[in-house]
Amino acid sequence: MESVFLLPLLLLVALYPRGGSPEHKWTQSSPVPSVTSATFWVRLSPELHAVPPGGSVWLNCSHSCPLPARPSLHTQLRQGTTHNGSGWVSYQLLDVRAWSSKVRCVVTCAGETREATARITAYRPPRSVILEPPVLVGHKYTLRCYVTHVFPVGFLVVSLRRGGRVIHFESLERYTSSYLANVTLTHVMRAGPNDLLQPLTCHARLNLDGLVVSSSSAPVMLTVLALSPAAIALASTSIAAVVGVLLAVGTVSLRKYLALKTQL
Repeated sequence: MESVFLLPLLLLVALYPRGGSPEHKWTQSSPVPSVTSATFWVRLSPELHAVPPGGSVWLNCSHSCPLPARPSLHTQLRQGTTHNGSGWVSYQLLDVRAWSSKVRCVVTCAGETREATARITAYRPPRSVILEPPVLVGHKYTLRCYVTHVFPVGFLVVSLRRGGRVIHFESLERYTSSYLANVTLTHVMRAGPNDLLQPLTCHARLNLDGLVVSSSSAPVMLTVLALSPAAIALASTSIAAVVGVLLAVGTVSLRKYLALKTQL
């Protein structure tokens, strides 16, 4: 009878070697690789583009997401038509009038979001910078400079120079027009003898956050000197004195000549 009960006991010891529950071996499976690896990129091109004010531009957003993904464009500019293909979308931006606009293309792939950026600028250098010949009004000169078809006018500085030295300038930062503008700068000045034949020039400068666009006029000259009333009175007195001296000298010479002729 003992041998009968011993066999089941040995079987139980084999199944439960340490008196606990049956031993289980767990195997850990390798993680499923993510579709968004380091090769997932987003590009927006061109990254920097300049257009005339009111113009349009095409931007292309491409990506390498292996899953179907639809890029989205974020901008304050007005959007037009789009074209798309596998891994890319082209966007049309219309009526660009802001000097500088940031554009973002955003793509979400398997829960991961990435983006690319571009910047669109709109400016136009002056079509012409013209300085009129100085106009003598009273005893002062009036200078007028015309700057035509420039944008953005709020970034424009117009200056007048005499012999290379700035004699007057105006900054138009208070103007916020989003259209091409014509600017007229008027300045009244006095001139002295040293200013005769000195070149006068007008300069227009657009300072666009580090991008400087400059234009200048052809030089003009002061050929007539404007005199004050005191200077005119002094000059008249001097001329009268000179004429008086010449008349006196002439009279003496004439008398001597007549006396000499009478003796002969």
